[in-house]
Amino acid sequence: MPDPTPPRWLKPMNKVFMGLMKLGLFGGDGPVVLTVPGRTSGKPRSTPITPMVVDGVRYVVSGFPGADWERNARAADTATLTTGKRSETVRMVELSADDARPLLRQFPTLVSTGVSFMKRSGLVTDGTPGEFEALAGRCAVFRFDPA
Repeated sequence: MPDPTPPRWLKPMNKVFMGLMKLGLFGGDGPVVLTVPGRTSGKPRSTPITPMVVDGVRYVVSGFPGADWERNARAADTATLTTGKRSETVRMVELSADDARPLLRQFPTLVSTGVSFMKRSGLVTDGTPGEFEALAGRCAVFRFDPA
C-alpha cells in the first residue's frame, strides 16, 4: 500500500492551530511548535507536533511518512520547540526501526489525538498498539535531546 499524502487542508489548519498555541490556549504536555530550517532554503519552517514522554525522554512520531518537517529534521543540526512564549533548542535524533517499535506500541496510549489522525490518514485501522508497532521503519520516530 502506498504511503498516504497529507490532506490539502492540513497546512492551513496547522497555521491556525499554531496561532492558537501562541495565544497560550494549549499548554502542559500537549502540542508544541517544532521549527527546523528548511533543507533547501534554510528558512525556518514550523509545524505543530504532539510529543510523547517515555521514561522522562521526549519523542515525536511522524504522522505521514516522508513529511516535510521529517525531512527537514533529518537535514538540520538543531530544532526549536516552542510552547507559548517559551522556546528551547534541541537536537532531533531519529531512531532505528528496532528502537522505535516499543515507543510506537505506546503511542496510542500517550498521544490519543494522534490515533484518530492516523486512522483518518489510513496508516492504521483500529489504532491498536500492534498496528502502531508495525509502522516502525515507515513512520519516523525522533528523540529530543538537549542541544
